[in-house]
Amino acid sequence: MANPMLDIAKHALMITSFVLVMMLVIEYVNVLTRGAWEKRLRGRRWFQYCLAVVLGLSPGCLGAFAVVAMYSHGSLSIGAVVATMIATSGDESFVMLAMIPRQSLLLLSFLGITAFVAGILTDVIVGKSAKRKSVICADFEVHEDEVCQCFPRGTIIHQWKQCSSARGVLSVALILFFVALLAGEIGPSTWNWIRWTLLVTSGIALFIVVTVPDHFLEEHLWRHVVMTHVPRVLLWTFAALLAMYFLVEQMHLERALWEGKWLVLLAACLVGLVPESGPHLVFLTLYSQGSVPFSVLLASSIVQDGHGMLPVLAHSRREFLIIKEINLLVGLATGATAMALGY
Repeated sequence: MANPMLDIAKHALMITSFVLVMMLVIEYVNVLTRGAWEKRLRGRRWFQYCLAVVLGLSPGCLGAFAVVAMYSHGSLSIGAVVATMIATSGDESFVMLAMIPRQSLLLLSFLGITAFVAGILTDVIVGKSAKRKSVICADFEVHEDEVCQCFPRGTIIHQWKQCSSARGVLSVALILFFVALLAGEIGPSTWNWIRWTLLVTSGIALFIVVTVPDHFLEEHLWRHVVMTHVPRVLLWTFAALLAMYFLVEQMHLERALWEGKWLVLLAACLVGLVPESGPHLVFLTLYSQGSVPFSVLLASSIVQDGHGMLPVLAHSRREFLIIKEINLLVGLATGATAMALGY
């Protein structure tokens, strides 16, 4: 059991490190482009749907948080929110790109098309009856009065002379991850495009950690990304991989799962109702190991939305239920259709 446990731990660490690296980069870009998209939204419904789908497909929860924040200010329709929540997979997007990069592109294409159509139909059917209320998203960091310089020239050396614990820990962790990739201890054993992508993105993340000011590092990277998201991703990834090891390698339930695929499809949709990043990893891992068909992963991805719906749940259970009910119906219908067609 020692070797399988070590392999599982390495795999979970690689996936979590990739999630951390990509979230650091996206958080950096998010602050650089603060507020740029909202000015073009009002009164442009088709542009709203396109932007909602793009933000939903962007890995992580930031795109979903941004859409909820704009919806609360009257900039987006409820159909745009539905489109985003169907398109988004939260932090699991990073995990999918790490585990099944080729299949992820196909899945994201399906999600984008489904989200766009569902968003339009939602506004046509329930748009006028859905009452918009103010939703405050505490996780989406936007500092209206702050001019955040992401590359403060002349102060970088001074920052390192008074290096904070957060900067030191992140820098050392990224350097160790970079070295482990070079040595082949983590990630693909051959020099393929996945390994090169991991190296390049981790190098960019290290540059960000080394150069950003203390406020940016503490508030955006350490408190939001590292402390909030990374522990959940690591625990859920390790738990899912461990569970799949026992189910598939030890108990040999692949055949039972495949024969009961319609029940697994229903279970995937119901689990997707939970506004939490993590449970979706179970079905992602099952698919990556060939234990369930693509339709199960597709349905699960449609219904689940990571942490994107938490701000809505905190403010209005009614709007939360409306959006989740729509996503559940779309997920069941799309997944069942794909399964009936043999996917």
